[in-house]
Amino acid sequence: MPTTHLLYLHGFRSSPQSNKARTMAHYVQGQHPSVTWYCPQLPPSPKAAMDMVMAHVQDWPSAQMAVIGSSLGGYYATWVAHQKHCKSVLLNPAVYPDHSLEHHIGQQTSWHNPQEAFFFKPEYIQQLRDLALHDLAAPAPQLGIFAKGDEVLDWRQMVARYPEAEQVILEGGDHAISDFDSHISRILDFLDLA
Repeated sequence: MPTTHLLYLHGFRSSPQSNKARTMAHYVQGQHPSVTWYCPQLPPSPKAAMDMVMAHVQDWPSAQMAVIGSSLGGYYATWVAHQKHCKSVLLNPAVYPDHSLEHHIGQQTSWHNPQEAFFFKPEYIQQLRDLALHDLAAPAPQLGIFAKGDEVLDWRQMVARYPEAEQVILEGGDHAISDFDSHISRILDFLDLA
C-alpha cells in the first residue's frame, strides 16, 4: 500500500530546519501534496518526545504510514515503527544513545539556532534505555542508510543492529549525509508515497 502519512524525526540538537528534514519536506509537499507530513521540534526529554509523537500519530493508518529518523531520531523511529508496525527509514541511526549522550548531560544549544538552549538532564539517559528494542525483530520493512565516514557514530553498530534492513552503506559520507539529495530517489522508491 502506498504511504499516505510520513513522520520525520530529527537528531540530538537538531531541528526541522536540518537539511535532510527540509529536503524531504520540500519534496513531499511539492510532489505529493496529499501525503500528511509531520516533522515536529522534539523536546529534549525522550519520554516527552515520544509521548508527543505518539499522541499525534495515534490515528494514522499503520499500513500506510512510515517514519524517517536521523541519528537520535533513527533510534526514536525504530521505537515508533515497533509501536505502529510501520515502515522506517534510518539515516545514520544512533544505536546506543544512552552511552553516547552521557557525555552531553548539561546545557546544550540548538545546532540550527545557537540562541536556543536546553538542558539535557541525567534522567534522560534512563528514558533512552526505556525505549531500547535491541532484541526485537523489525515489525515492517526498514531501509538503512549508513555512512562509513560518520564522524559521530559507528556505522558497524548500525549494520549489526539492523540485519533485516535493506542496507545502503556509503563508502565515505559523514554524519549529516551531506549528499542527501543523491539518496532521495532510493528513499522515495522505498516509501512509495501516494
